[in-house]
Amino acid sequence: MSVIQVTDLSFAYDGSYDSIFEHVSFRLDTDWKLGFIGRNGRGKTTFLNLLLGKYEYSGTISAGVLFEYFPYEVTDKRELTLDVVSRICPEIPEWEIYRELNLLEVEADVLFRPFDTLSNGEQTKTLLAALFLKENHFLLIDEPTNHLDAAARKAVGEYLKKKCGFILVSHDRSLLDCCVDHILSINKTNIEIQSGNFSSWWQNKQQQDHFELGQNKRLRKEISRLTAAARRTSDWSDKTEKTKYAAPNAEAKPDRGYVGHKAAKMMKRSKAIQERQQNAIDEKSKLLKNIETTDSLKLFPLSYHADRLAELQNVSLFYGDKAVCENITFSIRQGDRIALCGKNGCGKSTILKLICGEALSFEGDFFKGSQLKISYVPQDTAGLSGNLRDYAQALGIEETLFLAILRKLDFERSQFDKDISLFSAGQKKKVLIAGSLCEKAHLYIWDEPLNYIDIFSRMQIEELILQYTPTLLFVEHDSAFCQHIATRTVMM
Repeated sequence: MSVIQVTDLSFAYDGSYDSIFEHVSFRLDTDWKLGFIGRNGRGKTTFLNLLLGKYEYSGTISAGVLFEYFPYEVTDKRELTLDVVSRICPEIPEWEIYRELNLLEVEADVLFRPFDTLSNGEQTKTLLAALFLKENHFLLIDEPTNHLDAAARKAVGEYLKKKCGFILVSHDRSLLDCCVDHILSINKTNIEIQSGNFSSWWQNKQQQDHFELGQNKRLRKEISRLTAAARRTSDWSDKTEKTKYAAPNAEAKPDRGYVGHKAAKMMKRSKAIQERQQNAIDEKSKLLKNIETTDSLKLFPLSYHADRLAELQNVSLFYGDKAVCENITFSIRQGDRIALCGKNGCGKSTILKLICGEALSFEGDFFKGSQLKISYVPQDTAGLSGNLRDYAQALGIEETLFLAILRKLDFERSQFDKDISLFSAGQKKKVLIAGSLCEKAHLYIWDEPLNYIDIFSRMQIEELILQYTPTLLFVEHDSAFCQHIATRTVMM
């Protein structure tokens, strides 16, 4: 075991006035299984790149290990998968590759197929196998399970559970609970490390937040009381001081020494109260800095004139002569929140596109209600570009509401003038979701809406759906999210 020591780390991107990290110090053991969490845009991937030496920074990062980053970029996906793996970890015996693939529940014959013929899950798991064949490396694993189905996520979680010596960036609560023994969290003002999985970290955070909110309330009352007391005592001192000087026609002259002593005593008492007040203010200023505020979101679902919105009876979908899925049967009724589940490539996204109105070749009976208004969040964010105001205008939604929802999803105002193409993957997904939340619709169709989105925003969206109970058809591989909001699951 060796140690990664980060000391007084500060970093900001060129041309930016906002620091990503400022005087950050902590220590990691290289045999830990670290889950790395934090809100979108806080700098998780940036920190991994700093470990890799990609940027200049102030402070020091010292480590007795080499770092290896995942996901790998495969330059030629037409190559045989075995050649792709061998390029990542040359001179590794084939039997070791077979061993790792077996642990990930991947058939060995994928090695002898072109890489681009593998499913998303097979590609991810094969590259993970290559990653863990790297010896004497500390592994930096950046969101490996996006686009993976539930079965593949479970296999990856069980695989990582058997390993050690990695940082795993993930927003999947179930995955983090399965395979990590420490949590590294980027908070608003610091980075902290706790032993345990996500659930234990979340419980500790809730307790700490509750304690700080209570302390803050108590200190706010104390400061208000002390402010009033200091003001009264100071006023009494001033009035007493004025009595040292008698009116010109007064018969009795005051004892100036006594009165001055009394005024000074009262002023000293006022100063003592002010000092206590300042101590309370200083103590209060240390609180609430890392409390993550998640303001309530709003949704505007429309009521449809009939109970049944759409229905599929023994529907099979085709691309050319190839069947994408076969004999799919389910109906969507008002108030349903249906999770469409199944392995990658089984046609879930294609079903969503059919219901959204895309012209696709199909057999079977398909019904969709007339004048049905649908709000659609696609899986892909690659085409997003331009500024937020133009995006809102193109979507026909109210710009002020759209920007307000983005603020509630933890967007800084400084982001509003940037081109969307420069946003992080999670921020782009939030743009799509915020746009959908602004639309008045009978049916909301969301295709993997939580990819890249931070844990706090996931919980925020869960609360929104449970509060407004829209009719929702969605594909999502976050098992915790599905368990919390789905009223029905359709397996494909």
